[in-house]
Amino acid sequence: MLKNENIAYWCVIRNGKLLLQKGCLPLCSSEQLVCSTVSKRIVGYFNAIPVYWLVEESGFDEADFFNLRCLLAGDSTLFALAGRAIQLAYMQHSQRFCCHCGHMLQLDANVLAMQCSSCNSVHYPRVSPCIIVAVRKGSQLLLAQHPRHKTGMYTVIAGFIEPGETAEQCVAREVLEETGITVNNIRYFDSQPWAFPSNLMLGFIADYAGGEIKPDYEELTDAIWTTADQLPEIAPAGTIARRLIDTALMINDGNDTH
Repeated sequence: MLKNENIAYWCVIRNGKLLLQKGCLPLCSSEQLVCSTVSKRIVGYFNAIPVYWLVEESGFDEADFFNLRCLLAGDSTLFALAGRAIQLAYMQHSQRFCCHCGHMLQLDANVLAMQCSSCNSVHYPRVSPCIIVAVRKGSQLLLAQHPRHKTGMYTVIAGFIEPGETAEQCVAREVLEETGITVNNIRYFDSQPWAFPSNLMLGFIADYAGGEIKPDYEELTDAIWTTADQLPEIAPAGTIARRLIDTALMINDGNDTH
């Protein structure tokens, strides 16, 4: 089957959700999909197989579409490509009018961007940079609980970078604003595209410098210091938050491999 040159992965999107079949992106020829593929756009390759983005309005039941998070446990490369498709669909939905002349935008024929039908200006996807940071205090790790986490999950501190602010300044500000803690020794860890709806997470590890936990209850429901043997429910595997948690606790065990 995979020798067929028409075989591809399909990121079929409806209302910000992905078509999944048995928990996976469809892997088939265009003829095997029950919707039109005329508007397909390639977003990359996975194991030498093309991955297409397609906005779908008919042909499938609403129950066939799922949140991108359903792919977190799978391959990180395919997750990122599906996330790219989600972000492009968000661009198409949210960037409908030209910010220069106000006319309608349409998907550019040559690049993954929107083009103005009047002044011909090109508008690329808007990506919002965010920081996410694991704060260490000896063998302890700072974790927070957000109102949006209905299961009671704890995770590390995160927030959007403001205009004129460096990523490191944002780390210090967000930790202080949300928990009352000051940090130092801020260093870059890793990054992850995060298509919820169109963010780039910049990961950092920082050390405790001072202060007592005083959660900002407009942002958080709780904030705690915890250790590796006392972890509450934490962010799932596949997220940069989980990698930060795991790595920070390894560092605290004296096994700094990063």
